[in-house]
Formats: sequence, structure tokens, C-alpha cells
Amino acid sequence: MSPTIYDIARVAKVSKSTVSRVLNKQTNISPEARDRVLQAIEELNYQPNKLARALTSSGFDAVMVISTRSTKTTAGNPFFSEVLHAITARAEDEGFDVILQTSKNSEEDLQKCISKIKQKMIKGIIMLSSPRDESFFEELDRYAIPVVVIGKVEGDFSHVFSVDTDNYRDSVALTQALLDKGHRKIACLHAPLDYHVSVDRLAGFKDCLQAQGINLPEEWIVDGGYTNETALEAAKKLLGGSELPEAIFATDSLKLMSLYRIAHENGIAIPQQLSVVGYSNDMLSFLLAPPPGGIEVPTQELGAAGSALLFDKIAGKNSPSRMIIPTTLTLTGSLN
Repeated sequence: MSPTIYDIARVAKVSKSTVSRVLNKQTNISPEARDRVLQAIEELNYQPNKLARALTSSGFDAVMVISTRSTKTTAGNPFFSEVLHAITARAEDEGFDVILQTSKNSEEDLQKCISKIKQKMIKGIIMLSSPRDESFFEELDRYAIPVVVIGKVEGDFSHVFSVDTDNYRDSVALTQALLDKGHRKIACLHAPLDYHVSVDRLAGFKDCLQAQGINLPEEWIVDGGYTNETALEAAKKLLGGSELPEAIFATDSLKLMSLYRIAHENGIAIPQQLSVVGYSNDMLSFLLAPPPGGIEVPTQELGAAGSALLFDKIAGKNSPSRMIIPTTLTLTGSLN
């Protein structure tokens, strides 16, 4: 039978309430009594019942991670797994559990969040993406627990914070790199415009070209969807037309991979016949030949900074509400 706090109190020769205060990390305890309780916990190999603690204290030592996207749209996307790894590593260091939430839609996500907040099951939330419709943030802000968004937040909230890269500026810089190479017939394979990141990346691309007086055929700006299948279909559309672009800008790693695959299937040489750039990461640079040029998305840094900010806010520290993580522009063999 597992030991209880009554057993700890008996061994430590203190009251049950003193044991409870030690377990809940309260400070109104003498050092001698605390030491006896901690020694008794170790001797008895006591494992606290988290549900019982939650009912008698400030709640679980847990944070929730949500993507606001269905698993169907995140499967195969390395960004989410890499950011999640950084978050769980920091949570482990802090002694917190991580609850990974998946839902069919944002309304279900919201209701699950509110339920766990009311049950004191979580002390903070990390969102792995930033929806363009910020009503989700407005609802969560009412509950006064810290919410850190890996992405852009436009609204003015009291408890919703942001860690992001400057996607608009990066897209302008990357598009300008194509122009500096002499390319003018440039296409774009982008993600759906439901999220701030997609809107900003496409806007940077378009605005840079417009500033140079370059107008593109409408069929050269293609929505590649969220899945492997939709990205491949979009790449086929771009590379199977009557006129091949000189270069293609891909707004995420999934779009980059689809372009490489369809180019290979169609016998189109990169970069001899087609320059390809976009948002990449170390793994793609290792797997794809030639390595794709573009913006190296600092996924580990985003996850680490986001989780650090969340735990600072949980601890009541005066940390910034908005953080921008720098990126690196690398022009490699995929750009001719």
C-alpha cells in the first residue's frame, strides 16, 4: 500500500497540516520541521497524488500545449515536433507536466482550455500557432493565466504574450535576394491565410515585387494547403504549366519538400532550370540536394524562448510581452 501524508506526519512527528504545507511549497514552516518532513518523504518513497494536491492547493504543476490546428494539418511538419521538444525539455527542468491538446476545431480547443483552467489543471498555455482571428485570445485573456503564443499577436491583451520571428521582413529580404540574382518570373507556393505567419510571409513577397514594379500571373501564386497531398498537388500545378517560373518562393518547409519532389519527377534541375528558396531548417538542409536557400527558422530557439517566457510569467516575473527571435538568411546551391 502506498504511503500517505498521515504516514509522513507520523514518521516526521509533525501534524498533517505541516506535511501539506511542505508539499504545497508554503513558507510558514520552521526549517527543522521542513527537514523532518522531507526526510520522511524520502524514507517512505512517497509519491504525491496530484489530483489531491490540485483540490487542496493552487492546482497542478502543468502547462498545456495546443496548436489550434488539427493533427491532420500538422502531420509531417517538422516545425511542430521541434518546438514541442524544446518546450517539454524546459517543462521537465521546471518540474512541470505537459498536456498536449489536439482538437477538431478552434471552438473545441477553446472549450477544452477553459475546462482545464476552471479545474485548476494547468497554470499556463503555449500555443504553437497564431490564428488570424484573435477571438481565441480574447476568450482566454479573461481567465488571467499566462498564454504564450509562438507567433504574432496583434491585439492588446493582458495575459497573452508572443514569441515570433519577423516573417514580413524576412520574406522581403528573401524576395529581394531573388531579384538581386536577376530573377523576375518568380512564383510563390504559400500556406492558407488563416494564420498570421502565412499572411505576413505572402505579404512580404508581394510587397517586395510590387515595389520593383513586377506583376505576376495570378496562377503563379498558389495556396499549397496544410497537408503533404495538397502541397504536392500545388507543386504539380506550378511546375506543370505552359511556362516554367525562373524561381519559386516557398513559405514553409512542407512546400519546399513538395517542390523538390515534383521537380525531380518532372526532370527539372534545381537550380539550373529552377531556383527554389523558402523557409527551411537544419534537417531539410541535410536531406535535400542541393540544400535549399532561404530563411533558417530557429525552431529550437522559438520553443525555448516561448517556454522560458511562460514560466517567467507563471512565476510573476516582469518579462517582456513580445519577443522577436532573429533569423538567418542563407543562399545556397538551390539559387542560381
